[in-house]
This record gives sequence, structure tokens and C-alpha cells, in this order.
Amino acid sequence: MSSALTVLKEQIKHFYLVRRLSVYEVKSANSSNYLGVLWEIINPMIQIAIYWFVFGFIILNRGDDFLPWLMAGIVVWFFVNPAITQTSKSVYSRMNMVSKMSFPMSVIPSYVIFAKLYQHLMLLGVIIILLGFTGYLPTLYILQLPYYVAATVLLLFSLGLITSTLSTIIRDVHNIIVSLMKVIFYLTPILWVMDAKEHPTIVNIMKLNPLYYIVEGYRASLLGESWYLIAHWEYTLYFWAVVIILFMIGSSLHVRFRDRFVDFK
Repeated sequence: MSSALTVLKEQIKHFYLVRRLSVYEVKSANSSNYLGVLWEIINPMIQIAIYWFVFGFIILNRGDDFLPWLMAGIVVWFFVNPAITQTSKSVYSRMNMVSKMSFPMSVIPSYVIFAKLYQHLMLLGVIIILLGFTGYLPTLYILQLPYYVAATVLLLFSLGLITSTLSTIIRDVHNIIVSLMKVIFYLTPILWVMDAKEHPTIVNIMKLNPLYYIVEGYRASLLGESWYLIAHWEYTLYFWAVVIILFMIGSSLHVRFRDRFVDFK
């Protein structure tokens, strides 16, 4: 508990630093491109078009109805996937910077996640506009969207504390995470979803993945389906229990090993 409180205090105290570093991260990542941050929208849209054609017409044969459903779910993945893979290597890849500057290392996963959050919000705005053109205009349900954005950030930060610590100690962990994310992509209801009535056991197992909750929550918000967090309140409690447990584990690992991170350089 003391480790969790320490990390929380560091995030609050150094929030201004997190914001500045995250803005710098976005600018530096796109400084060599003529189109700059527009590539953060162009690349996902190209991938959406490919998935729409392959899964919407060739594999699942769902046609035009598949596109809005796909966009509302996959927009989360374009945030989660790079955030998880890059936070896992965020500490050891910035070890030189850490040794020259004086700030808590728990700030590093935070500003990497916030850098991806800015890009996610830009893409999310484009997706909302495109959904309007496909007939899905914003409804009252979209008011729950900020909740799911915040829930995603907290989940990513909790995971980031764990993965960044383990990857600093054992470099192979990062490669394992990159490979694992490819598997998780297909175990999350982004390109397809099982009928809970026909396969209840498999669906319940898939729901152990907290990203399942996030993706379905985004869809309920963007497509105007339901107040998902209320309609599935048991699942909401499960999600936050997982986040709290991951945060406690991540904080404990981070505080325990961060004084020795330089030794693993």
C-alpha cells in the first residue's frame, strides 16, 4: 500500500512534467515527417480499410455494417498496442536521461502513455466524424466515453509499471510482450465477436481480458448502444478490481527495484 501511495503522490506532484515531456515526445516522434502528426491518423485509417475489406467482405461477409462496428472498437487498439509495447521499454531505453535528470522514474511510463493519449484523442475525433457519415451520430451514450478513456489510461499505467520494471531487469520481457500483443489482438473482440448464447464458456474466459471491457464500452458509447458500465455492473467491478491489483503489483515492483535500475543498464 505504501508503494502505491508513493507512486500516486509522484504522479500528482510531477503532473506538469508529465504533460511537458509527453508533448515533447509527440513532437520529436514526428519531427522528421512532412505531414507530422497526421501520420497518426493516416496509418490507422489505412489499416482500418484493409481490415474492413478482408474481414468485412472476404472472411465474415458482413459488408458495410461491419465498418462502423470495426472503427468503434479498433480505435482503442491503436492506443493500447503502442502504449503497452513502448511503456515496456520506456525505462531502460531512457536510462541515460534518467541518470542525468532528477525526477521519479514512475513519471516515465506516464508521459509515454500521455503522448499516445494525445494521438488517440485526435484519431477518436476523426472516428466520431466518420461514424456520423455512416449514420451513427453522437447520442447521449457518448457521455460515458471520457470514463472509458480514463479507464484505459489507468489500466495502461498499471500495466506499464509492471512491464517497464520487468523489461529493465530482463530485456527479453519486452520481446515477449510484443509477441503477446499480437495474440491478444485476436482474443479481444475487435475484428470479431462470439455469440455469448452459443459459446458462453469461451466468452466468459475472453472477458477475463480487461481490454474486452474497454472495447465493448467504447462501442456502446460511440454506436449509442447502452450505458455499458451500468448494464454490466458486475463486469465493471471486475475490471476495476483487476486495475487495482495490477497497480498494487506494479507499484510494489517499481519502488522495490528502481534504485537498482542503473545496475541493469
